[in-house]
Amino acid sequence: MEPGLTIGKVAKETGLTTKTIRYYELLGLLPKPPRTYSGYRLYARNDVERLSFIKKAKNLGFSLTDIGEILAIHEAQQAPCVHVLALLDRKIKEIGQLMGELDEFQKELSHLREESAARVEQGIKEGAICSIVDRGIHAKGQEALTWLKSRRKA
Repeated sequence: MEPGLTIGKVAKETGLTTKTIRYYELLGLLPKPPRTYSGYRLYARNDVERLSFIKKAKNLGFSLTDIGEILAIHEAQQAPCVHVLALLDRKIKEIGQLMGELDEFQKELSHLREESAARVEQGIKEGAICSIVDRGIHAKGQEALTWLKSRRKA
């Protein structure tokens, strides 16, 4: 198909920024498009489809490395779906681990809350600012919360 879409039009159609599109091109996820005499990139319809695929794969939690592997398998004229199933299995396992960490974190926070409420009611003062915070939290639980927040933003 004849190229003819500017990066701005592609960005608008895909919901990606022009910076993201150029980044994907730099990583090799998107082939370098031909340019006009004045240096403007011109994309084809299949580039828009490829970018839409990349965006959907990112929404499933696949890394850019994972996506590059999927695209490479496809470009080798092989069906990448078996590989995608393996990636999904890995994602499901990771999420299960994160859920376990979040569950443990919730239990620890509940225990800390109960224990601390009793200390506060008794007027026990420990720590420079607040003994509840000084006692700390489960680091893995905090990592799981951070991951969860990043997924919500995406």
